Amino acid sequence: MDKITAKIRLRMSAHDAHYAGGLVDGARMLALFGDVATELLIRHDGDEGLFVGYDDVQFLAPVYAGDFIEAEGEIISVGNSSRKMMFTAKKVIVPKPEAGVTAAEVLVEPIIACKASGTCVVPKDKQRFNK
Repeated sequence: MDKITAKIRLRMSAHDAHYAGGLVDGARMLALFGDVATELLIRHDGDEGLFVGYDDVQFLAPVYAGDFIEAEGEIISVGNSSRKMMFTAKKVIVPKPEAGVTAAEVLVEPIIACKASGTCVVPKDKQRFNK
């Protein structure tokens, strides 16, 4: 199997902040992983498929409004209809309010905020590629 990866990057907004201090709900990272999984399935099978569940989720660092998050994933194994995937969400840019209201910094070393693994399925009759 050729390596299939997908990546998205976006800024967490004040709308994403769910807790005091601008803290973003961890479920937002899982939503990003769902979008990455959808792209992976479209690239692999030509269909969006369905997310069955996560086997492991680790929240490793807090995410705040203003952080730029890069979520990436990879299909690591393929069954008849199942696709096992690994995901990582990293902070790549963070606000620097002490330097000014609009100041931000690109991190030399991204901070891993969340890692997860899960399984998606694409029913056989929906698989357009790799039959």
